[in-house]
Amino acid sequence: MADLTIDSNLGGSVGSKISGSLGAIGPVSIAGIPDTYSYRVKELPKLSIGLDPIDVRLGPIHTTLSIKEIPSVRTHLPANFTLALSLFGLEVAAVRLCGEGQIITEPYRPNPCETCGHGDVGVQLRTA
Repeated sequence: MADLTIDSNLGGSVGSKISGSLGAIGPVSIAGIPDTYSYRVKELPKLSIGLDPIDVRLGPIHTTLSIKEIPSVRTHLPANFTLALSLFGLEVAAVRLCGEGQIITEPYRPNPCETCGHGDVGVQLRTA
């Protein structure tokens, strides 16, 4: 432990006076009690605080991300392709292919516009 030294000096004048009378005894006065006091700190001891090194460790973090089920969607992919031959900036010949592709992850039920043929002729699709 560090050594601690306290140095105090009391100073001031003795100017206190209590006076009064006690009947037939006469005037009584008490002198010599100081009425002001002052204290000061000459210096503070040097404090040193020592801390041991702090060690923080984190264990491995395991995360898992999975898709429980693919959502049922029907996505349309429009297509418009052109293969053309042009001469001096003018189109001479062209072959165009347009249509629509689909990505279907729901149970397939054809829309009325997706049926093939007329009457009893058609494509039958089986889903498991």
